[in-house]
Amino acid sequence: MKVLFIGGTGIISSASVRLALSRGIELTLLNRGQSASRPAPAGARVIHADLRDKEATRRALGDEHFDAVVNWIAFTPEHVQQDIDLFRGRTGQYVFISSASAYQTPPLNLPVTESAPLRNPHWQYSRDKIACEDLLVAAYRREGFPATIVRPSHTYDATLLPFDGGYAVLKRMLEGRPVIVHGDGTSLWTLTHNTDFAVGFVGLLGNPRAIGDAFQITSDESLSWNQIFDMVAHAAGVEAKKVHVPSTLIAAYNPDWGAGLLGDKSHSMVFDNTKIKRVVPDYHCVTPFARGAVEIADWYRAHPEAHTVDPAFEAAYERILSAYSRALPA
Repeated sequence: MKVLFIGGTGIISSASVRLALSRGIELTLLNRGQSASRPAPAGARVIHADLRDKEATRRALGDEHFDAVVNWIAFTPEHVQQDIDLFRGRTGQYVFISSASAYQTPPLNLPVTESAPLRNPHWQYSRDKIACEDLLVAAYRREGFPATIVRPSHTYDATLLPFDGGYAVLKRMLEGRPVIVHGDGTSLWTLTHNTDFAVGFVGLLGNPRAIGDAFQITSDESLSWNQIFDMVAHAAGVEAKKVHVPSTLIAAYNPDWGAGLLGDKSHSMVFDNTKIKRVVPDYHCVTPFARGAVEIADWYRAHPEAHTVDPAFEAAYERILSAYSRALPA
């Protein structure tokens, strides 16, 4: 197969690049060439272009035709419309990376399937993804544009800590300081290793059963946020001194953090992966988060240059802890 990845150097996409190449796919990456942390692996052809410049991208691609095109970095309807215009008649499949946060929030039914309604009144990111999906569904119905929609949930690799603030939270754990867990910490969450995700994703490329359809690709393991914090702390050799703070209070002091909580992480999300397993029979997850947490802790030990803390986030963190402490009865 001849496949084009737009992007391809991110946390989710990099594992899919490696697996695609190992399976003999003729892979081209189209990006700006600005990722130093995840350079393109040997075997992938790289074309550098300004991805938001339609004509520059058209010139860079010439008259090439692809069996599949994947856009890893499309976030708005304008991005998707540009791709429809650019790849109409030039690809046998167009894959859009949406988000499981597009599902009805909070969900009325668990586990979540692909037939769940798409509605998220809390997070603009999710509403934009829904609008992108609507555009592709309309193009498929109107003209047969060969769209496939993929909805990842929280997908990680060794470089990505699972909580807002990243290393700032791990640093607090290592120093024995309190860390904020939203709500009472019992809501369920799904974390998927990027190498597991890649198996399901690459199996969709060039797959005629995927055209005109949507698939979620997640782990079958569901953990409470208390468990997630404790697993990271255990992997780091410390104890998590958890303080449970209402998500609404967090949002009042840090709206950006709060939007991701109220629009996603504060609600239990458990997924039914029957559909992807039916279309990609070899898909199954083999990396539990307990093992993934060890990978993360080991990576941060080996990369002191990644030990960065945003002073603004740290200051907001302390204000939230102080406000919550004042709200507790004496």
